[in-house]
Amino acid sequence: MKICAVICEYNPFHNGHRYQFAEIRRLSGCDRILCLMSGNFTQRGEAAVFGKYTRARHAVLCGADAVLELPAAFAAAPAELFAAGAVHILSAIPAVEKLAFGCESGTAQDFLNAASATLREDRQFRSALKERMKDGTSYVKARTELLLSLNSDIDESLLTSPNNVLGTEYCRAILAQEAEIDPLPIPRVGAGFADTSLFKNFSSATALRSLLGDDSRKARRALKRNVPECVLKEMEEWEEIPYEKAALCALLQRGEESIAKTPDCAEGLENRLTAMARTNPDYADLLAKVTSKRYTMSRVKRIILQNFLGIELKDVKGFLQSPLYLRTLAVRSECAEEIFSALAAGAFPAVIRKSDFANLKRDALECFRLDMRANDLYNALSGKYTSDFETQFI
Repeated sequence: MKICAVICEYNPFHNGHRYQFAEIRRLSGCDRILCLMSGNFTQRGEAAVFGKYTRARHAVLCGADAVLELPAAFAAAPAELFAAGAVHILSAIPAVEKLAFGCESGTAQDFLNAASATLREDRQFRSALKERMKDGTSYVKARTELLLSLNSDIDESLLTSPNNVLGTEYCRAILAQEAEIDPLPIPRVGAGFADTSLFKNFSSATALRSLLGDDSRKARRALKRNVPECVLKEMEEWEEIPYEKAALCALLQRGEESIAKTPDCAEGLENRLTAMARTNPDYADLLAKVTSKRYTMSRVKRIILQNFLGIELKDVKGFLQSPLYLRTLAVRSECAEEIFSALAAGAFPAVIRKSDFANLKRDALECFRLDMRANDLYNALSGKYTSDFETQFI
């Protein structure tokens, strides 16, 4: 059996995701589609609009064959660690031969070429990078500008367009880890990443999230056109969870020392965050005052989330060097036997029952405990209980 993997969030699942599944079936030559999906919190630094089991069910109902959980340590990390963690897990499954991802442009070879260039960063490069950042330019922007100045053959869009940036990071991780996985870029249709405009059939997840809680006829009509029926039903019953207030409380409760250990924090930003949290008890107001040319809003939100979940950079780096686990959330019933056989042949153990968790060792155990903490916190915020050990058969 050949598997094509997708690294995803589905926050929420929409028509563009279903289109991607159809293109994977058409182009990959693989027998099954396996999704490695963020759990209850996302890389944007937010609580997911629906819990992980709900989003996993949507994916299988709309064409996926199985959904595994991307550990929270990676799901809430910056792009490089997000991609590296996901590839670390997927490369442990021998049946995974391809990795599909949405893109604005570029071929598989284009992405591999760009990724290869990013791996040739020596001491001189890092010194030049620091110099470029002295005027307040963000790390990502300074690194991109420097790479382009040194590599005239790289397509600039592969380092600047949102989906392309993540695709390049996936390929970077594949090369760095020598994973036997081929990239499969699939051009996006409709709205671009984070596009807030509403399209007839293919609006972005960002635009669709903005409609949650809107009971107007226009909003209901837009949702009906852009999401599958199973998702539409959940969106009509959506209730916001009070994550932002809880995250602000965690900033004050855990303090500077804890914040400084998070993967995205640097240069004393922990001090500014706690100072702003004391005098700006409104989440949006705090973000506006901390965000800058160097520290993007997404990065600040991730730091706040990483602190809320108790994620430390040293732990994430350790997890990347250690055997972890394969956590199933949902599986299509008709191919469950095939899927579980493929997982059983992998280098990492599958965690399906509580007894499987008890057998994990060292870093894998700590990584899974982070997942359990994230699940418990989401349960407390939503007021709805979901187990740490559940696989849906659909």
